[in-house]
Amino acid sequence: MTRRKKSRSIADKVTIRTGRRKDYKKWRHENPDEVTSSRRYTEKKRQQRKQQAERKLARQESGQQIAIHPDKPEHKDD
Repeated sequence: MTRRKKSRSIADKVTIRTGRRKDYKKWRHENPDEVTSSRRYTEKKRQQRKQQAERKLARQESGQQIAIHPDKPEHKDD
């Protein structure tokens, strides 16, 4: 006789939306208007994008200048 393993998880028994429920992903997909990012998260991401843009601009300005389309000499094929 094998004994039944006790489950510590109460995910199946929970009825409120805590973000840890198994079907939360499905619920979120079905109710996109009820799900929004926190203001703290969006502000953090905005700051990160701003810093990334500043670093990119600094890299571009400190880089070596190259002529992408140098003046081409006139070629005449007769």
